Amino acid sequence: MPSAFQFQCHLVLIFLAASKGETRYLEVRDAGEDDPFLLLSEDLKRELSAGQIYRRSLRCIDMLSIEGQFTFTADQPQLHCATFFIGEPEELITIHSDFVNIDCQGGDFLKVFDGWILKGEKFPSSLDHPLTTSQRYVDFCESGNIQRTIRSSQNVAMIFFRIQLPGNGFTVTVKKSSNLFPCNVISQTPSGRFTMVIPHQHRNCSFSIIYPVVIKISDLILGHLNGLFLKKPSASCAGVGDFVELLGGAGLDPSKMFPLADLCHSFHGSAQMKIGCDNTVLRMVSSGKHINRVTFEYHQLDLQETETRKENSIEEFCFPSI
Repeated sequence: MPSAFQFQCHLVLIFLAASKGETRYLEVRDAGEDDPFLLLSEDLKRELSAGQIYRRSLRCIDMLSIEGQFTFTADQPQLHCATFFIGEPEELITIHSDFVNIDCQGGDFLKVFDGWILKGEKFPSSLDHPLTTSQRYVDFCESGNIQRTIRSSQNVAMIFFRIQLPGNGFTVTVKKSSNLFPCNVISQTPSGRFTMVIPHQHRNCSFSIIYPVVIKISDLILGHLNGLFLKKPSASCAGVGDFVELLGGAGLDPSKMFPLADLCHSFHGSAQMKIGCDNTVLRMVSSGKHINRVTFEYHQLDLQETETRKENSIEEFCFPSI
């Protein structure tokens, strides 16, 4: 049985699929509990390819993965609303406020957050983001705040708002730009392949997959030699400036997740791990002294998948949670 966190995340991802078109554009592809994704219809694809600006109204709780102009107008008091933005791993999100009509003195607010917040947990975590938590917020009700365009530091961002008076609202334009070296990513899909590169930068990068998955690391370059350690008191990467760790947990914030394995040294080959947690994170810590790179692929864990693989497979975790 999925946990509450996993249900909320999958609900958000369903909104992501639904937000790719109006209701008339939606086509279900074998939609079921384990495959909530919807496809864009050919009609919408043709409209977008023709260069038209995509426009639609926002819901109180919504998800956007497409560029366009989006408007929210309250038809009744809306006290707890949020819109989640997500792009491809190599994209950044730009949010431009075209029009804002809210009653800040009466308790309304409109804020942009650089990342996602869900159930009080942040992605990226405070340890992995270049800005302080307060710097990640842009509050349109703050006195003298004239910043109209906000660009995210990763492929996700969000706005949250309260609008009490019917007829009030706002309009934003969302665009995407390329990110040469993606750092901190939430995957839109339960399967994929990705190469993370940190070129001589002192930073931490996390790749989050909000599904139980099998993750397979095929290439790791850290500037030094072979080794992989399970998280045990007697064997870890403590004191090593450059390493990769696998994390699992039931929340969004990597800093609050359980460390499952450390990879301290370079290798070419195959290291596979089954992680049955609601959220799986591959996190790279870089000292800035090397060009660090890790290539991995992942797919959603089949609950019937119980056979032990003969390749370099290490322990399984979190199965009691699914």
